[in-house]
Amino acid sequence: MSGYFAALSAADVLVELAERNPDVVLLTQDFGAIGAFTARFPERHFDLGISEANLVGVAAGMAHAGMLPFVLAMAPFVSMRAFEQIRDDCAYNRNNVKLLAPFAGLEAGPWGATHHAIEDIALLRSIPGMTVLSPADPNESLRAVRAAAEIEGPVYIRLGFLSPLDGYEAEFRVGEAVTIREGRDLTLVATGGCVGTVLAVREALRADGISARVLNVHTLKPLDRAAIERAARETGRLLTVEEHSILGGLGGAVAEVLAELGTGRLARVGLRDVFATEVAPYPELLRLHGLDAAGVEAAARALLGLG
Repeated sequence: MSGYFAALSAADVLVELAERNPDVVLLTQDFGAIGAFTARFPERHFDLGISEANLVGVAAGMAHAGMLPFVLAMAPFVSMRAFEQIRDDCAYNRNNVKLLAPFAGLEAGPWGATHHAIEDIALLRSIPGMTVLSPADPNESLRAVRAAAEIEGPVYIRLGFLSPLDGYEAEFRVGEAVTIREGRDLTLVATGGCVGTVLAVREALRADGISARVLNVHTLKPLDRAAIERAARETGRLLTVEEHSILGGLGGAVAEVLAELGTGRLARVGLRDVFATEVAPYPELLRLHGLDAAGVEAAARALLGLG
């Protein structure tokens, strides 16, 4: 499911929240009607067009007036064009704005590098007081929206391409990573849609007798430091996998923990300080940048000295 359709599915959750709370409003970036929410609450849906800084500023003003605004805008544009407003109007002033950000990572594919969100985690997690969520599948994205509504302060929900994870119904606790599979030889640390990829990689490694732990880091800030430290001590090797630059994202966050801990080996899979300049469909971009199952498996084997 595309991040955009995940966001549209979240409209049902927003209706649920709005039924209980008359202060819930939705502000959008030229997306037109947003499913059930617009149908049920047309007077509480505000489309501000392609003007991300203004969009976030208006949302902050509404929050300051006591409302609970949800902003729906494309990840590359709301994270970069509206960064100052997120930092100053939302975080610095502790305004309770929730940002739903589809088209994260490389999902926009052939639209080009200007439409890729490969810096948003690094940007948003650098802001004091921000909560940064990155659910792993469509159902978890709905749980993330519900959790965000309960947090006092600004929240960024990163929505890339998400495939359903069979049997995955873990409770969503902000700040607590989910160990989806246990393992002893290395830990595959992933976020967002990459969780599904590393689960497939784990099965490929298991066929060769390699036991890999899978950690779903659905909260990038606050990071579950305890889960990272435990993985480092118990498995020794960690491989981070993210549809984001290896600089400042999940890999950077885990590297910070391991540097302070003083133990564990780390390798990072992500965009290696480059733009995705190739004009290609989304799956092909993943392959070209080592983010498909084959690329992640190769990185895991190299970390284990088997490459």
